[in-house]
Amino acid sequence: MAVEHKAYARVGFLGNPSDVYLGRALSFSLANFWASVQLRPSDQLLIQPHPTHDLVSFHSIHHLVHRLDTEGYYGGVRLLMAICKVFYKHCQEKNIQLNKGNFTLSYDTNIPRQTGLSGSSAIVCAALNCLLDFYNVRHLIKVEIRPNLILNAEKELGIVAGLQDRVVQVYGGLVYMDFSRENMDKLGHGIYMPMDVNLLPPLFLIYADNPSDSGKVHSTVRQRWLDGDEFIISSMNEVAGLAEKGKTVLLEKNYKQLVDIMNRNFDLRRQMFGDKALGALNIKMVEVARSVGAAAKFTGSGGAVVAFCPEGPTQVSLLESACKEAGFTLQKISVVPSFLSEEESKSLIAY
Repeated sequence: MAVEHKAYARVGFLGNPSDVYLGRALSFSLANFWASVQLRPSDQLLIQPHPTHDLVSFHSIHHLVHRLDTEGYYGGVRLLMAICKVFYKHCQEKNIQLNKGNFTLSYDTNIPRQTGLSGSSAIVCAALNCLLDFYNVRHLIKVEIRPNLILNAEKELGIVAGLQDRVVQVYGGLVYMDFSRENMDKLGHGIYMPMDVNLLPPLFLIYADNPSDSGKVHSTVRQRWLDGDEFIISSMNEVAGLAEKGKTVLLEKNYKQLVDIMNRNFDLRRQMFGDKALGALNIKMVEVARSVGAAAKFTGSGGAVVAFCPEGPTQVSLLESACKEAGFTLQKISVVPSFLSEEESKSLIAY
């Protein structure tokens, strides 16, 4: 029988990008956008290209070049191939026996490209879930380990990222994460704490139709952090602390404090990475939100912004007008509940 799974876009709510730097993060799954992967048993193992996202037939050379300029060179086929490899090697290393049989993998996605909403990892996450069910090994690969497999698949392709996105896409819902060195060294992964999605206030997503490439944001900061740059290290530590503060604020439902925390998160990122790395269009999205008094920060590393209007519907109307005038899309955010089974949830209590 065919197996199909969805994985949703994610919003890095607070603490990003400190997850890449042994920090902390607070993120949630975004129901507005998702990727789906279908696995069907077949005689040969086939990775099926998507008719739109893996396009290889063009009307003209102009069409080809325009496509590469706007969409890049890669679709989802490489992602599906990479997770198959990483999954197989992990099972070999852990002596997990896999049943014989081939399959065809296909995918679809409506996550806007280059919006920093983790479209690539959503495809990989959905595919991993299909493999776990096809081979009936979900009970043999702990939920805490699955984000590592997704990240390793993306590393195969040279994608630079942290665990935050993959954790929340595996867990679903709202998750607080601690990636401190002690946890990473001792456990091989962070400590992940699912939270009630109803703790979140109404939030909004802002994005552009033609955003800049979010992959450029991490360019120089990583090396400076590795070199022991005091400014980068202290700033990253402060960003990580904002995730912890945000968790407390949500638990207490003291939403007014979110304004300062969200804005500070973005301001610290801007100081570390600089305007050139962030991109003028990305900065403008934040400034448009702030022009009406809303709090705003990147959802990831650029391309989309999460905004909070502490003053309610009147302020939301102002934000709608400001976004429309600036040519940005505004959507109310819907959050996906947790995906964890009762058994998986109980296994986390030990931490």
